[in-house]
Parts: sequence; C-alpha cells; structure tokens
Amino acid sequence: MKASAAADHGLRLGRQRILFVGGKGGVGKTTTAGALALTLADRGERCILVSTDPAHSLGDLFDRRIGDRELAIAPNLWGLEIDPEGQVEQHLDQVKTTMRDLVKPDLYPEIERQMSLTRLSPGAVEAAMLERMAQLMISGGERYDRVIFDTAPTGHTLRLLSLPEIMAAWTDGLLRHRNRSDSWNRALKKLGPRPGVGDDISFLDAPTEPGDEQSARIREVLLDRRRKFYQARRLLLEPGTSAFILVLIPEKLPILESRKAVASLDEVKVPILALVVNRVLPSEPLGDFLEQRRQQEAAYLREIESLFPDRDRVYIPLLPRDVVGMENLRGIGRWLLPPAVTPG
Repeated sequence: MKASAAADHGLRLGRQRILFVGGKGGVGKTTTAGALALTLADRGERCILVSTDPAHSLGDLFDRRIGDRELAIAPNLWGLEIDPEGQVEQHLDQVKTTMRDLVKPDLYPEIERQMSLTRLSPGAVEAAMLERMAQLMISGGERYDRVIFDTAPTGHTLRLLSLPEIMAAWTDGLLRHRNRSDSWNRALKKLGPRPGVGDDISFLDAPTEPGDEQSARIREVLLDRRRKFYQARRLLLEPGTSAFILVLIPEKLPILESRKAVASLDEVKVPILALVVNRVLPSEPLGDFLEQRRQQEAAYLREIESLFPDRDRVYIPLLPRDVVGMENLRGIGRWLLPPAVTPG
C-alpha cells in the first residue's frame, strides 16, 4: 500500500536547532536520532547527538565508547551520553562546596547528611538531568547548528518537559523565604543581639544582612538556576527553534503511546515536526506467515493515518539486518532526509 505522500519528501525540517527524538522504548528512536544527526553532519552542519536515556545505546550504534563528555564520532558530528547518576553527584558536590563556604566547619557533617538524603529523594535524577539538558539547549546553539536529543521513553520525556516550571516555582519559593529572613533580620537588629550566636545549627537559618556576601551568593545561585530553566522552557516552546519527532512502529501499543504523547505535547504547546513510522514491511511477496503479519500491519498503518491525519509522517522500511555502523545509518538517513531535500 502507498503509506502517505509524506513518505515522498521525508522530514519537513527547517532551521530548528533543537530536536527531540522520542517514543516508546524499543521502536528505534536511537537509530532514527543517529541517522538524522549523521545525515545532517554529512551535509555540513555541526551537530551534537545527546542521549538522555539511562539505557544508553549510542555507543553500540556507532560501535564506539562515547560516555559523558562530548566526543567527535564523525566529521561535523559529536556524541554525548548523559550519566544521570553522575549528574546528581556533580550537582550535589557543587552544592556541598557552596555550603561549606557559607557555614562553620562544625556543620560539615550535617551538610554531608543532608546531601545523602537529597541523593535518594524522588526526582533528584530527573532534576539533575533536566539541568544538564537545559544547559545544552542554551549553550549548544553557540557551538553547534543542531542539538539532537535521543530521549528516554515518552512518559519520562514528558515529565522532564514539565519540570522547568516546577523548578522555577521551587526557586521562587526559596527566594521568598530568603527575603522573609532579611525582613526578620532588620526587625531583630532593632530589638537587640542576634539570637542563636554560638549555636552551630542555628547558623543555617539565622537571619543575615540583606546585602552581606552570604545572602548575595545564595540569591545568585537560585536566580541563575531559575534563569536557566526559564530560558530552556522558552526555547522548547519556540516553533522555529525546537521540535519533537515521535518514532513509532505499526503495532498497537506504540500507536496508543504515540496518541497519548501527541495529546500531551499539544497540550503544553511543544511543536511536533513529524511522526517517523519505523520497520514497515516491504511490498514484495513475503510468504504466508509474513503475509499475515503484513495484513495486520496494514490495518495498523490505516489506524496511524486515521489518528494523525494532520501530522507529517515518514515511513522507514523493515531492513533485513540490524542497523549498526555509519553506512547503515546513512541508509536510514536517506529515508528521513532524501538527497533532494534541503533543510530550510
């Protein structure tokens, strides 16, 4: 069957410099992200391919170890696999360093205890991951033409997309708390000596001068994080700057997952560039067993067209072998971005 006219032109890719490739686990989103990044790099664009999925497979795809530092993997193409646990450790180490500069040495054990509890708190990994993603979204445009994220399964991605507002609200709350402390300080100074002097624990919450170094540094740390999350949020919602590519296969569960993802992304106004329908059976005769599979697939392909009639769709055929190595990725890239198509 002719799947769609959308298959004739590939992705309608403009100048978006931030691309998210996501979908249900196991549908080929890493292969799609890798093929897209490599094809754009072959066309002369400087690209960085970032994996945010804890089950990293970029290294396997390109047959080399990539890791948590930007690594050149082809001309014009760099790879990076964000380590969520490592991000948490790095973030907490920064917090500990800052706190040690602000409190008495006797409080260092208490700081260690609090950081250990924070490490195990719900959302710590997601928050650290988001901060790294936000930094790459903001700074990546200065060094690369495209920042392409190979994201975790859709549910995880949608939680990450909602965190900037949550984290901004959290930092706003801390700033309000700090402002109240400054107000109490001004009032207490008029009443007499500062309470809690000599009490090591009270030093953490003791009021400080509004303009003193400690208060200024705390404010600057919180405001810097808030600016970063707001800026990432703004970039994410700009149609000309960011776009989401959903990958699915013609089977029931991935279709249902994609339907939910489209609704959720539309609700928060994240631009969706296209759906990439992967592993479509070829039109040649396949034998009785695979013919039955093709009949089932045909029904699912019709369902995809019915559910997403106003979305661009790119169809990738099922290949006889695993997609590993540069040349195989370039083959996938020719389906995503046919040679006659020039981005923009």
